[in-house]
Amino acid sequence: MIKNDLYLRALKGETVERPPVWMMRQAGRYLPEFMEIKAKYDFFTRCRTPELASEITVQPIRRYGMDAAILFSDILVIPQAMNIEVEMKPNFGPYLPNPVRSQKDVDNVIIPDVNLELNYVMQAIKATKELLNDEIPLIGFAGSPWTILCYCVQGQGSKNFDKAKQFCFTNPIAAHQLLQKITDTTIAYLKAKVKAGCNAVQIFDSWGGMLSPVDYQEFSWQYVNQIIEALKDDAPVIAFGKGCWFALGEMAKSNASALGIDWTCSAKNARYLTGGKITLQGNFDPSRLFSPPSEIKKMVHQMIDEFGKDKYIVNLGHGILPNIPLDNAKAFIDAVKEYNA
Repeated sequence: MIKNDLYLRALKGETVERPPVWMMRQAGRYLPEFMEIKAKYDFFTRCRTPELASEITVQPIRRYGMDAAILFSDILVIPQAMNIEVEMKPNFGPYLPNPVRSQKDVDNVIIPDVNLELNYVMQAIKATKELLNDEIPLIGFAGSPWTILCYCVQGQGSKNFDKAKQFCFTNPIAAHQLLQKITDTTIAYLKAKVKAGCNAVQIFDSWGGMLSPVDYQEFSWQYVNQIIEALKDDAPVIAFGKGCWFALGEMAKSNASALGIDWTCSAKNARYLTGGKITLQGNFDPSRLFSPPSEIKKMVHQMIDEFGKDKYIVNLGHGILPNIPLDNAKAFIDAVKEYNA
């Protein structure tokens, strides 16, 4: 049994004394103890070494005492397992030297045995569970199939993922085949993560907002929903679509346990669009963590008041930035713990 089950209770929509809190990308980037590990090991070595991944996962918990931990890993371990080469270049980001641009390329993409190819992730989960000692839940995650396709086709990060969109619109049959392969792999991967010990899973649709509402349904949401349907009886599923406020009504009809909200959508609109029935997570602007701690606390309390303390998980509207002062991150977490309705 998890001792602090506040997060899991909020996912079920139960009445809570205060909302739970964690931060997207809380494992790493802004922590000095993480930077020490980063100086010694390259990115994918950190992902593939269970002792390192588990240590990075629990570092922010030791420091700040969040109500949930999220496993340190990366969404691009999936394409790596699918026979697509992915590098992480310093000061550049993800780089895929052989992007998927044709039917032949799609045919070469495999659906792997996730327990074999991604066994290091499962070992990291087991190592993390030992370190957490059932104090708080562990969240596993994956990128949405559309977001993974964006990198696979573009070959790197992008402001508009023009090549990915071009591929989908000029070669929709191949695009849907690739999306389905990613979906099938992701379902197997997340099921294995839950079996290894994850208490909940989150799907990051980081680039969903690049699509029009109609294209979003075709190239992203239908695949995210397949994952939700496949996992709903195994563990709670949180769906987070950055810039996807236009789809919140549709997303709220799904079997997701919660929906992530970014900072461009107000609490009032998010509740209105989702019909007030589903747990929401978010939506503090990560850049607002540069504000003075006293101001952060005020804004967090206001945010909770606007969302309501129940069916709500306090989080950022996207990942924490690398140069956030430690005291400011602490103020964000402490503000929630000090909240009195």
